[in-house]
Amino acid sequence: MRRNVMLIEDEPNITEAIRFLLTRDGWDVQTHADGNSAVDAVTRVLPDLLILDVMLPGKSGMDILRDLRGRPETESLPVLMLTARGQSRDRDMAEKAGVNRFMTKPFSNAEVLDAVRDLVPSPT
Repeated sequence: MRRNVMLIEDEPNITEAIRFLLTRDGWDVQTHADGNSAVDAVTRVLPDLLILDVMLPGKSGMDILRDLRGRPETESLPVLMLTARGQSRDRDMAEKAGVNRFMTKPFSNAEVLDAVRDLVPSPT
């Protein structure tokens, strides 16, 4: 059974790199780039994992995460948050909003795979 991940990222190069990496690792990958409609997209798909950028057009990743944590169907969804801003204040805000893992850009392929595999282990 393939696992399903939704990637909400507005940078096309990052989107394609992560999609390629995760597809090769056995994931089905859906992508979305607009913050305003992100919550609806996630609740429509209900992925096994969400990879969420902090800075998005329309609505920030922090606000999206807070909205998702307030909904019963997504309150326990594993979320890996990506950001170009690695300041401790951003990490603290993400943790208070309910993020499971926080990763600063740029990151390596190995870091992404390790984080994704830790958040959603392979079915045995």
